[in-house]
Amino acid sequence: MVPVSFAPFAFAGQEFALAPSRALYWAEERAVLVADLHLEKASFFAQHGQMLPPYDSRETLERIASAIRETGARRVFCLGDNFHDSHGPARLEPYAAGMLAALTRATEWVWITGNHDTKDAATAAQGMAELAVAGIMLRHEARPGAAEPELSGHFHPKFAVTARGRRVARPCAVASERRLILPAFGALTGGMNAADPVILKAMQPARAIDALVPAAGKLARFALWRDSGAGRIENP
Repeated sequence: MVPVSFAPFAFAGQEFALAPSRALYWAEERAVLVADLHLEKASFFAQHGQMLPPYDSRETLERIASAIRETGARRVFCLGDNFHDSHGPARLEPYAAGMLAALTRATEWVWITGNHDTKDAATAAQGMAELAVAGIMLRHEARPGAAEPELSGHFHPKFAVTARGRRVARPCAVASERRLILPAFGALTGGMNAADPVILKAMQPARAIDALVPAAGKLARFALWRDSGAGRIENP
């Protein structure tokens, strides 16, 4: 059963639901999908003189654990950029390391590798560049022109709206008929405008590209681009 906080929608003939936490639930596979955890990003910046609270990994893993509890998921797919750098696994403090170990024991956990995931990272031995599940390809970065339906991450999309004179940006998914880019899940991940030409190019070919923003169990769709002769639709 999909939790009330998750906003359901259909993609590539399957039922999915997106949470405000940025987790995606795949009902048929009983799976939670997350992208761009960037674990140990704070400790990476601390090594370079920018001191940040060292609890980003805890927060990120706690939110994954919450998504698993809410959905009853039995599988977790991490779509790349799992740690922020190759030495991130060694920097995990004991509490976060214990959380990660418990989560990977409790579920079938699949690591997809991204551009931040180098061969000496702890997850690399178990990771893979891409994986086909129920006819949908899971990979880190969208592959323009690919024929198969695809779930990916990499771009950290955000959508900005102006309400009551205030401009607010929210993490979002970006969807076309055959491609779905997930929002970045990590606690310290920034974002790129969902209508950025780089993202729109990565989604091609497409007839329509939308930003998907979950709120209160419902999904708001905002048009980013249409192949209707009108060209790109700008953000409001």
